[in-house]
Amino acid sequence: MSVSTPMRSRIRPHRVIQPIVAVAAAVILLGVPFWIVLMTAGKDQASALRPDLTPPTEWHLFDNFATVITDGRMLAALGGSLLVMVPAVIGVLILGSMAAWILGRRSSKGLAIVYALAISGIVLPPAVVTIVLLLRQLGLAGTAVGMIGVYMGMYLSTVIFFVTGFVRTIPVELEEAARVDGASPIRVFIKIILPLLMPVLATATILICLYIWNDVFYALFVVGGRLDTLPLNLYQVASAGLYLQNWHLIFAYIILMSLPLLITFVVAQRKIISGITSGAVK
Repeated sequence: MSVSTPMRSRIRPHRVIQPIVAVAAAVILLGVPFWIVLMTAGKDQASALRPDLTPPTEWHLFDNFATVITDGRMLAALGGSLLVMVPAVIGVLILGSMAAWILGRRSSKGLAIVYALAISGIVLPPAVVTIVLLLRQLGLAGTAVGMIGVYMGMYLSTVIFFVTGFVRTIPVELEEAARVDGASPIRVFIKIILPLLMPVLATATILICLYIWNDVFYALFVVGGRLDTLPLNLYQVASAGLYLQNWHLIFAYIILMSLPLLITFVVAQRKIISGITSGAVK
């Protein structure tokens, strides 16, 4: 009697090598930069002149955090970031989800063209010069309202793209039953559609918050010098004054600035993945 190992029970080398390569690539691409930032943020000024992988001989991480918060105008910049991010995110979610509801429920050539134009903002970059000139004509240059309008216009396409695919998976019978009971379109949207959109809206919220929270380019042109946000404040003070050649303070600032979104992403990563797969892919 001969004993032979079935082909499917044999361990193929590529099935072992691929996960190892993937984990090693993730560690190198993500772990090494994070390690450099953390180690440099924990050093003093002399040790941090040349950021490297070596840990500090004596930790100054919390002292650097305190210096950044008290002397780096970080709290004021945090207020500026929240001032433009919160209204922009709420506004783009409301307008984008309502537009996506209409586009997802109608099937005509005209609305297909409208949908294509609505999501074209994902691949077409905004014209910065035109935006600045338009805001000056409207008297909104250098104001929080103008910055909120810019962010809403930039990321409305993202919300429409995610939510439209999700709306098409919702049974139409739910809306028809509500209309039979006498519900208005606004009531149908608020009571029926909006609660069902929460998973994909959570995904869109985190992504848009990430974009706005880390934006320095558009904020520099629109509100630079009149309103501080966290990345804009870091850009301004890193080139002069307190943070000049002080890499330990710069990296400490980066850690504090990234911490809220990092914690949010770790907690809500499952909702992000489920929202992407259930909305945009369908």
